[in-house]
Amino acid sequence: MKILILGCGQVGYTIASNLARMPSNDVTIIDIDEHALEKVSNQLDVQTVVGNGAFPSVLDKAGAHDADMILALTRSDETNMAACRMAFAIFNTPNRIARVRFSDFLEFETGSSDYQTTLDVFNITESISPEQLVTEQIVNLLTYSSALQILSFADDKVRLIVMRAHEGGFLVGQPLHEIHQHLPAEVDCQVCAIYRHNQLIVPTASTVLMDNDEVFVLIPTEHIENIMRELRPAVQRTRRVMIAGGGNIGYRVAKQLENRLDIKIIERNQHRAEWLAENLDNTLVLVGNASDESLLESEYIDDIDVFCALTNDDENNIMSSMLAKNMGAKRVMAIINRSSYVDLLEGNAIDIVISPHLITIGSILTHVHMGDMVSVYPLRRGASEAIEVVIHGDQHTSKLVGKSMSEVRLPSGCYFAALVRDNEIIMAHADAILADGDHVIFFVARRRAVKELEKLIQVNLGFFA
Repeated sequence: MKILILGCGQVGYTIASNLARMPSNDVTIIDIDEHALEKVSNQLDVQTVVGNGAFPSVLDKAGAHDADMILALTRSDETNMAACRMAFAIFNTPNRIARVRFSDFLEFETGSSDYQTTLDVFNITESISPEQLVTEQIVNLLTYSSALQILSFADDKVRLIVMRAHEGGFLVGQPLHEIHQHLPAEVDCQVCAIYRHNQLIVPTASTVLMDNDEVFVLIPTEHIENIMRELRPAVQRTRRVMIAGGGNIGYRVAKQLENRLDIKIIERNQHRAEWLAENLDNTLVLVGNASDESLLESEYIDDIDVFCALTNDDENNIMSSMLAKNMGAKRVMAIINRSSYVDLLEGNAIDIVISPHLITIGSILTHVHMGDMVSVYPLRRGASEAIEVVIHGDQHTSKLVGKSMSEVRLPSGCYFAALVRDNEIIMAHADAILADGDHVIFFVARRRAVKELEKLIQVNLGFFA
């Protein structure tokens, strides 16, 4: 596959490194920064072109005339959208994916039968909205306050919950086969992986869960509360939330949750604070600095259930989160853009670190992996992945269809988690038979196994005859 990537920032570079590892991919990166491209070309097996990716001459030089896909991932929405339009109108590039941040481009309805949204005007086949993806993640984490990560599969019929086990949970100190004694008869779940001291444990029925284990468990969405009680003591539901930063993400989170939670927003800019107060109905908006100790104290930070640092400044987010935690906030989460900070902070000074880049990368990888992939989620800062695919074919054209899970030889480091067939959810049981059209969820502990998994899920050419 010939792929053009616009932008060699953190997201563009990570996507390029993923795609360049596959020998079937021919990757070219376009950027206006010559020095950044030189660094990329020294590290990755890719071609580079210096220039503005929205210019037809630059796209032509990069080989857009026979490209299969363009990934417009620069920091400029306008550049990304214009590049997709040029790729469609001039070069007839079949797949055009754009990173779009501003909600006006995503949500404005044109009123035209030809163009339903602004994105349709630019002939964008798929859009990636980092702010929307991050907002969804934060809303989920505030809804289920014990979780470290919540991922949705099969039209939200199933969710993967990442939690840290704590003494007092029903299952802590017990073998995993005991879990069904505490769950209702109709509830099934699958513990996909356990990380203990950063080491992977592939769970079996006899595996004993220990305090502080990081547990990945797949469960039907309607039964999330049941499994949470198994892993840690019951905690008081989140009621009081303080948000540092009233930008797009802070505003969206407050708008979605203000009728369910008691929310305060601290915003430094007077004009933005006034706009927030006018557009939010049940949220208290404060003008000030979230790193101001006296402000936090006057707003009873020690009564806050969750403090969310959602500004665009990593350092401000880190400092305000640490201060809030030190002053009594029960739980703190922060947006951190620099990947080098994530491992240093999560679980130590900050309870949950949210990486917009990792969330965005997962959404993009969904569209560029081979096979009928529905969802791809990076886990543990990108070291592993959870993948949902739809399998096709029959016993003659597919390596999976018609076989039981125990018969399939998966790549090393890859494990079945569950399959969803219509409205039926079947956890990873050895005798479960795979069928055409099944949504199959895999846990991939070694990212190198993804390429082998792609080959496994592809149908033979006879399927299309």
